[in-house]
Amino acid sequence: MWKSHPKALPYLFLSEMWERFGYYLMIGIFTLYLKDVEAGFAMTEKEASDLYGTFIALVFLTPFIGGLVADRYLGYKKSIVMGGIMMGAGYMMMGIHSLPMLYVAMTLVIVGNGFFKPNISTLLGNFYNEEKYIAKKDEGYNIFYMGINVGAFICNFFGAALKILFGWQEAFMAAGVGMFIGVIIFLMGTKHYGDKTDKKGVQEGDMPFYKIVLYILVPSVIFGIIGWFLKGIASDTNIDCAIFGSDSTDAFIFACIPVVYFYGSLYFKAKAEEKRPIGALLSIFAVVILFWAVFKLNGSALNNWGDKYTDRELTGTSQQIGSKLVLTDTLTYKKDSVALYDSAFRIQKKNGEVIKTVDYPLYFRNVAKDKLPTEESKIYTWSANLSQSINPGWVILLTPLVVAFFTYLRSRKKEPSTPTKIAFGLLISALSVLVMVAAVHIGNNGTEKVSVWWLVANYGIITIGELFLSPMGLSIVSKLSPKNITALMMGGWFLSTSIGNKLSGVLASMWDTYDDKADFFWVNFGLLIFATVLMFALVKNLNKVMKDHGIN
Repeated sequence: MWKSHPKALPYLFLSEMWERFGYYLMIGIFTLYLKDVEAGFAMTEKEASDLYGTFIALVFLTPFIGGLVADRYLGYKKSIVMGGIMMGAGYMMMGIHSLPMLYVAMTLVIVGNGFFKPNISTLLGNFYNEEKYIAKKDEGYNIFYMGINVGAFICNFFGAALKILFGWQEAFMAAGVGMFIGVIIFLMGTKHYGDKTDKKGVQEGDMPFYKIVLYILVPSVIFGIIGWFLKGIASDTNIDCAIFGSDSTDAFIFACIPVVYFYGSLYFKAKAEEKRPIGALLSIFAVVILFWAVFKLNGSALNNWGDKYTDRELTGTSQQIGSKLVLTDTLTYKKDSVALYDSAFRIQKKNGEVIKTVDYPLYFRNVAKDKLPTEESKIYTWSANLSQSINPGWVILLTPLVVAFFTYLRSRKKEPSTPTKIAFGLLISALSVLVMVAAVHIGNNGTEKVSVWWLVANYGIITIGELFLSPMGLSIVSKLSPKNITALMMGGWFLSTSIGNKLSGVLASMWDTYDDKADFFWVNFGLLIFATVLMFALVKNLNKVMKDHGIN
């Protein structure tokens, strides 16, 4: 697999694999931890989804400034190492059960990712700019993307085992260990990087850094503060009078306005020969926001579906294997003091405190009557966070097939353009949502648990869409970006991801407002179909831009 690719690829592959091991281990347990009544913070679904959405949004917003600093001042190597160390420290600090400490840890992860994420992706693209590798760029990014998902797949097994054996804190600390391993591997590959990690410096016509601080970062902070305090119309579902659902969402959206304006100004101030490539990238950034809004529900709404609406009981050989690997929770069918949830699995609080009642564990609420165990008997369930390994598992299985498929088409000179791949990725992703609509109906709107195979099928289809879209996005940024702002434009890709992630949190926070959960998924389907139509409308022009620049 490596022979026809740059020697640096295995090191970047493994570095990103371990970085994603840490990140997705943390994300896989994050909302479950926030909602845990006994050992977490007993947050409601809306509270946890809002914090989750804000967190993952900011994680992908900081690459804007991280890419800029790497391009001009630090270079890629220093930025990647510094970012990795900050993220590792942040994960370690999440092992301290304190809400203020959690916010400090999240801040370190957010800033660290800003320096790590855009720059390792840009560094990879630098190697494929060489003539002998340029035709392999899409394939290289697909391989790199598989590394991401190898880490994302294995991490949840470690997370589940550590949570069961020790608790949430030790699981978070394992994420930090993974990140530090990634930094070490990256440094081991230094001899293969050559001058590809060097900073590009300030180019003629570039906006000075102090102006970026004054005209973008400072206004973003000011706009964010305005968004936090600006109020909308109060309602039964919006007691705090937030404009977009919560104060944090309002602050984030307002804070994005100056950053979005900055990227728009790149187009208007660009040289004539750079206008069309920049415009093409900006249009793609705008469309894929809706993909990320739905895709990132995996850590919130779909994590909740796996936890409360999916039959997770293990029996026979699977139970024995799961227990030996410490991947199972033990539940006793016995009444005890438990947190009170209503019929729609909404946690009940009074004066901010969780209301307690005497009942069976929540898991048994929607187990079919004929499947309920006898009184005081035990059952074994696989840990809920393991559902987060389904998507990366599919990526590992499907990436070689997708790469082989496009390689075959390339050999016959029928490979679709990168924009065309992205358009079909959106369409396929939309179809995945229909699986969840069917799952809701099969489970009688949550009154009965459904098979995990519904989640497996949903993730399988959206993974194909993801492989058509996500690595292609990284590739097209590397292909079309003017060389002096490549990392900055990579930051723009992550900006669109950031906005999509926050929208995902907004969507997830509305889960409890839908009495019929099928309506929730129909909304997601509509968003993706809308994005698909927009992308296909843009394909002709985007293909022309790429052809004019001699790329596919």
